[in-house]
Amino acid sequence: MVTLTQDGAERRDPRRWWALGALVASMLVLGFDMTILNVALPTMARDLGASTGRQQWMADAYVVVFASLMLPAGLLGDRFGRRRMLITGLGIFLAGSLVGALVDDVTPVIVARALMGVGGALVMPLAMAVLPSLFGPEERTKAVGAVSAASALGLPLGPIVGGWLLDHFWWGSVFLVNVPMAAIGIAACVFLLPETLPHSRLRSSGGTPIPASPKVDAVSTGLTAAGLSTLIYAIIEAPHRGWGDPLILGFLAAAIVLVALLVVRERRSARPMLDLSLLAQRGFLLNTLAATLVMFVLSGLMFVLPQYLQAVLGHDALATGVRMLPMMGGLLLASRGAGPLLTKFGPRAVISAGLVALAFAAILGSRTSVDDGYGFTALWLSIAGIGFGFAVVPAMSAALGALPRDRAGSGSGLLMTVRQVGGAIGIALLGSLLASAYSDRLDTSGLPHAVADTASDSVVGAHVVAARLGDRALAASADASYIHGMDLVLLVSGIAALITALLAAALLPHPKPAPDAAPTSARAEGTDMAPSPADAGQ
Repeated sequence: MVTLTQDGAERRDPRRWWALGALVASMLVLGFDMTILNVALPTMARDLGASTGRQQWMADAYVVVFASLMLPAGLLGDRFGRRRMLITGLGIFLAGSLVGALVDDVTPVIVARALMGVGGALVMPLAMAVLPSLFGPEERTKAVGAVSAASALGLPLGPIVGGWLLDHFWWGSVFLVNVPMAAIGIAACVFLLPETLPHSRLRSSGGTPIPASPKVDAVSTGLTAAGLSTLIYAIIEAPHRGWGDPLILGFLAAAIVLVALLVVRERRSARPMLDLSLLAQRGFLLNTLAATLVMFVLSGLMFVLPQYLQAVLGHDALATGVRMLPMMGGLLLASRGAGPLLTKFGPRAVISAGLVALAFAAILGSRTSVDDGYGFTALWLSIAGIGFGFAVVPAMSAALGALPRDRAGSGSGLLMTVRQVGGAIGIALLGSLLASAYSDRLDTSGLPHAVADTASDSVVGAHVVAARLGDRALAASADASYIHGMDLVLLVSGIAALITALLAAALLPHPKPAPDAAPTSARAEGTDMAPSPADAGQ
């Protein structure tokens, strides 16, 4: 949005700040949409009769699609124009939110979440990519900071906004709240944003397009989505069917084949969409694994905690959102304060310490009993948030810093994709572990078969049945069984974090300081490469 005055000086359109406000609103919606559904799941389970497996799909449908499409979405922006694709993404996100608000069955909700994942995958990378066309170098840092802060602020706001809405309206309000903000974003993009001319449209003297990025590979995108969805389906259904069930084994085998085909295709491509050769960079590989493990644990905890706070401790939705703040507060504070420690001790020490803190918090949380109140939960949640913050942001920064400057863009795309996959698998695997442990421990003796199945599906269903029958013993058994499953999830998470901490301390390299780090270079090209607190929740 640059014009020239009569004397040749640049003059930027003052409407750019209104456009920035619209982008901030869009990123705020995406930020709290990452966490708002977790608070709503117990209410949706009660009103829609959703089992634990169906709840996992409501959470994972968004993450699976988001992870599969985020990298090709960025390439679509480069190919067809970032403004156009950003408007498209906001429109798809708005449509998905409307569908989610108006339906009254679990399957359409899952479809709506998948639609929102498509829109979110377009909006997240392109909202940053349009900033260079709006702001000059002297203003760009402030603009990037505002958009990143909006996404970060959405993480703790999600549970609170969701809790307030559920206390005053029906569960569909957690979807409907997205509609006006997405509509404002669309209007602002239409009237305020200029279209960007991607580098691939530049022509050489001979008139031939000069490609600046790989083309969107529909086959690779399809293999990514199909492989990830197949794997998630097998993990979610395994507790109900059994890990030895032929259908589960078939889906696991299919997932392996699809991922293998993806790897072969990408390795043979001259310009791969997912540059898997970057994993040969030791620093990038190990730091990516550390960041992915943190997302694995964070996503699993965000799935199991709301049901504990609502169904077991008896808090309403708003109180549940407020009681999840210690983890988010610890995460944001630690991610902001990691800089001085990184300067003094280096990323290997900070990442290892963060993982140790995370392991300690999870193992401490695994000691939760039916007699413990919220005070004990707040203690280990605060420690977990600090561990998350000190582990994930330095790990992402170190991963990008380990890359050659000319491969920072493809490295960032691979890192973001792998991190999202870790989150999806965390919800599926840890949620399935919880469901299996809960149903195995629950005492449904003396109940009719259909009623017993409802109680075994979820702790929320068990409390609905117990209230209807006046069966206090069933409610007590459900609480004890859920805490047993949650403790098992926390113990597994703690052990995984501790093993990762030991590997990080032993294997992570000491990076050599460089005055022009790759993330800085990439940001100058209009890509949000430097990790922000928002990255911890994506």
